[in-house]
Amino acid sequence: MTASIAPKPRSKKAEQRAETMELILDAAEDLFSKHGLYGVTLKEVAKQVGVHHTLLNYYFADKKSLFDAVFARRAVVTIERRMKALDEYEESVAGKPTVEGALRAFLDTDLDLYIQGGEGWKNYAQLTAQVANTPEWGAQLMDENFDPVVLRLIHLLKKALPGCSDSDVFWGYHFVTGALMLTLARTGRIDKLSGGICHSDDFAAVKERMAAFMAAGFLAICHCKGR
Repeated sequence: MTASIAPKPRSKKAEQRAETMELILDAAEDLFSKHGLYGVTLKEVAKQVGVHHTLLNYYFADKKSLFDAVFARRAVVTIERRMKALDEYEESVAGKPTVEGALRAFLDTDLDLYIQGGEGWKNYAQLTAQVANTPEWGAQLMDENFDPVVLRLIHLLKKALPGCSDSDVFWGYHFVTGALMLTLARTGRIDKLSGGICHSDDFAAVKERMAAFMAAGFLAICHCKGR
């Protein structure tokens, strides 16, 4: 009988390297979310971490490489969670989704991360909003990371709206993602407009309303042609 081989414990050096990497990514995420790619230097990231900037040059070829690593770190988490939620939702309704049900699997699962994940996830939310609104290179980054989960949602929406044209489904998604990105940006504008009744960082309030609101929009543009 062959004895099972236990995995080798990570060396203390490897653990320290991993911890340092997390500190670098956290600091960079915080700075990038506030000032954008072009408003941050590697020296500023190093200063916030408390290391020499040459250490960042050792880990990353340039600032854009660091930015991409920051963006990809949490993208993997939200993509996996939403894919799982969409798959489980479709299975739970025996392949007969509703528009609101599909949107809740997609939107609410993501919003939960910003509600429960602390300031790091809120920083990532702002970073995502920046990337989504940067045509020069942000669109490609969004495509590379999020196209599969978006197309999974589109698939469910088409099943929920069999009489709806493809163009209307895609326009509907366009409006959904626009509202989501404005929400993630936490600009504070709704706070001022509402006189403090609403708060741009109140993701729980957004979760309570957004899927139902957007579902009504899909139904309107798909069922009201010719009126």
